[in-house]
Amino acid sequence: MDQAPYHADIAGNAAGACHWLITVDGVRIRVGHWTARQAKGTVLIFPGRTEYIEKYGRTATDLTERGYACVAIDWRGQGIADRLLDNRAVGHVNVFGDYQLDVKAVLAHVKKLGLPEPYHLLGHSMGGCIGLRALYDGLPVKTAAFSAPMWGIKMSPALRPIAWGLSTVSKPLGFSGVFAPGQQAETYVLRATAEDNTLTSDAASFDMLQAQLKAHPDLALGGPSLHWLNEALREMRLLSLKPSPDVPCVTFLGSEETIVDPARIHERMSRWPNGRLVLLDQGRHEVLMEKAALRDQVFDEATALFNTAAAELA
Repeated sequence: MDQAPYHADIAGNAAGACHWLITVDGVRIRVGHWTARQAKGTVLIFPGRTEYIEKYGRTATDLTERGYACVAIDWRGQGIADRLLDNRAVGHVNVFGDYQLDVKAVLAHVKKLGLPEPYHLLGHSMGGCIGLRALYDGLPVKTAAFSAPMWGIKMSPALRPIAWGLSTVSKPLGFSGVFAPGQQAETYVLRATAEDNTLTSDAASFDMLQAQLKAHPDLALGGPSLHWLNEALREMRLLSLKPSPDVPCVTFLGSEETIVDPARIHERMSRWPNGRLVLLDQGRHEVLMEKAALRDQVFDEATALFNTAAAELA
């Protein structure tokens, strides 16, 4: 459990600590944690693609102020965890199920740290896909909250068969490690502006994201590989065939979502026992980093769900 860097200068108000972990297949990942006084439990934050621990510093503040310890992960292939290709700008994973090896390593770390139970899941975007699979695999959480979960990728009907076909043939033909069409090495946050970005309508939040990556460019990640795209498409299709887990759940979706597929989220939540979908007017993809009113609504409703589990154990 070696100490890993934590860039407190960009992480907001939350004082955290990071450690290196080695997964069972030998990949080095980074995990960060934050504690709370008299914590009612621990929230397992599963970040989205391209993300990194420090991005969740403000989220950690929101959660610790509401009485919850939390952890966040640099998944393999992003942040300053091991990158999996020589071109470190390409988002890549060998098999989508490998992310579950990261989950297992983090769970063991949480227990070793003695962070308080019960555990709760907070999965954003790709982290929502990884989190849903983890629930099927027995993730020991009492409740789950999702922010714009990647249960489908938003793309035009004409593009979908091309994405499937090209990403599938890229594997046997040996070019699956290249960027998916339309993707590039420079990370999206540094290419977009506060006015036209698809992530958040809050200019201050977007400026913060840009400042983080300018201060620590090694955290940045470009577009996904064709291999990652194919693995993600296959995983989302497999998950779509499964019934919803019997875990109390709340899912947040912005009305201006353009990255993940809202139809897949509506369909999943319509058949989730003890599940509730909360629609956020004028929210974009990063509802955890939206304007203060929307962000407060998300954290108030998520922790209200978490609190039900704490009350049952009291």
